[in-house]
Amino acid sequence: MAVLTAAQQCQLDRIRIVMVNTSHPGNIGAAARAMKNMGLRRLVLVDPATALGDEAYRRSAGAEAILSEAMIVNTLAEGLAGCAWVAGTSARLRSVQWPVHLPRECAEIARKKSAQGDVAIVFGRERVGLTNAELELCNALVHIPTDPDYSSLNVAAAVQVLCYELRLAQLDNAQPLASSSKKHRDDVPADSELMQGMYQHLYQTLEDVKFFGTHNPEVVMRRLKGLFNRAQTTVHEVAILRGIFSAAQGRKAKRSRITKREP
Repeated sequence: MAVLTAAQQCQLDRIRIVMVNTSHPGNIGAAARAMKNMGLRRLVLVDPATALGDEAYRRSAGAEAILSEAMIVNTLAEGLAGCAWVAGTSARLRSVQWPVHLPRECAEIARKKSAQGDVAIVFGRERVGLTNAELELCNALVHIPTDPDYSSLNVAAAVQVLCYELRLAQLDNAQPLASSSKKHRDDVPADSELMQGMYQHLYQTLEDVKFFGTHNPEVVMRRLKGLFNRAQTTVHEVAILRGIFSAAQGRKAKRSRITKREP
């Protein structure tokens, strides 16, 4: 029997399954069942289209506790708060130029990142998946390689595939990874909240110094976010970058005051 050690289970418990704006409660119940099958416990529901009811609990088939303890939030940013690494599922290639992984690759990265903090795997709406704006909150994309002649995959089935790979990644690695030392906590990857705060600061700085000009701010910011995601920006690096942004904003303000005093 494939049984996880307590330490391996602890790492799985750092992984969130995040479902965005799910329209059918039965899919949420089936996803909870898939999670319980594979030992995952943390379900986050972002703005579900319908309240959890009898159908969700019936389809969960014994995973009622996962539904009862699910975190329900209004926005994806809330659901990702505190995460060190986030992968968004995508059925097709997007204009968002993030790294794209197969489920097995994604699971192994998630296993390693879970030593540094919480990890999230995000699943989009049944019909249209995740928006580009939601994918921009992710560090990477995960693509399930279905038959191109029939690529539509039920969201609960997609959850099952990823949960299986997440469990397999733990079973294939007998020695769990050590958690990051508190002494070096500034060197761990910045979580989603820190990164979003940095992006807002960067956008405002670029506006203040009139960088955008004729450039489309949305396209520029998307490319910059891709750059920082690939770099796995750390907490310390975010602090340095925000210091640079503040300095740039301060110098601009100082030049403006000097210009106004000139006759």
